Amino acid sequence: ALQYLLKLCSHPLLVVGERVPESLIPTLSEFIPPNSDIASELHKIHHSPKLVALQEIMEECGIGVDSSSSDGSISFGQHRVLIFAQHKALLDIIEKDLFQSQMRSVTYLRLDGSVEPNKRFEIVKAFNSDPTIDALLLTTHVGGLGLNLTSADTLVFMEHDWNPMRDHQAMDRAHRLGQRNVVNVHRLIMRGTLEEKVMSLQKFKVSIANAVINADNSSMNTMNTDQLLDLFTPADNKRVGSRASKSSDAEVDTKPTGRGKGLKSILGGLEELWDQSQYSEEYNLSQFLAKLNG
Repeated sequence: ALQYLLKLCSHPLLVVGERVPESLIPTLSEFIPPNSDIASELHKIHHSPKLVALQEIMEECGIGVDSSSSDGSISFGQHRVLIFAQHKALLDIIEKDLFQSQMRSVTYLRLDGSVEPNKRFEIVKAFNSDPTIDALLLTTHVGGLGLNLTSADTLVFMEHDWNPMRDHQAMDRAHRLGQRNVVNVHRLIMRGTLEEKVMSLQKFKVSIANAVINADNSSMNTMNTDQLLDLFTPADNKRVGSRASKSSDAEVDTKPTGRGKGLKSILGGLEELWDQSQYSEEYNLSQFLAKLNG
């Protein structure tokens, strides 16, 4: 049901399909002009606010508008766009109903799961090397896999993943070494729908991740030599060492090593733990959502 609602936020054809069920005809007839073919009518972009917004963004970037100069030559826009979607069906709709019908001057390539893995690099190479290609259509799952697309400076997310890391990985395709332009990211979200909840959960998950992984523990610089060497110790040796340590726990407790790494010194260096009320207040979901809506 949730996926059904999310598809409906993007385009009605994602849930209705090309062959409209008889049970939906009375409902759809309220929004369709009389004596019109429902399936054909739904292909008009005004039935999807996201397609209208995408067209406006691309026109603001100088894509899809009359680019002829006064001397008759064709000048190419300075902006290039990556368009991400969760479903290939939405890319089909963008390609057919927007690019091929409303913005025929737009040149584009497409990269999704239907493209063979050994051909994907050629598409990326063609997009990066040819400035006459205005846009690249991608699915988030394919577009987040180690691609370098620094020739683009505008990203448009038509749909959004429950996992924020997938969207962030897709953003990183343009935010890579070699990028010299400011990268603008546009997220198209339907107001008052489930998509707002998805974005709120994304922000919540990112804030939790940032609270757990911070500047103090985000790199190996905080590890001491013993901890670093322990990474190279075989598991069998660790078990032998753990059995030996049990027999000398008393000595470890009373005799810290010369480097101050004994158990007492380690425990003494720990800060006082929070009580349950402090955790409940700091990570209260209701308070966090109230701040987002605030």
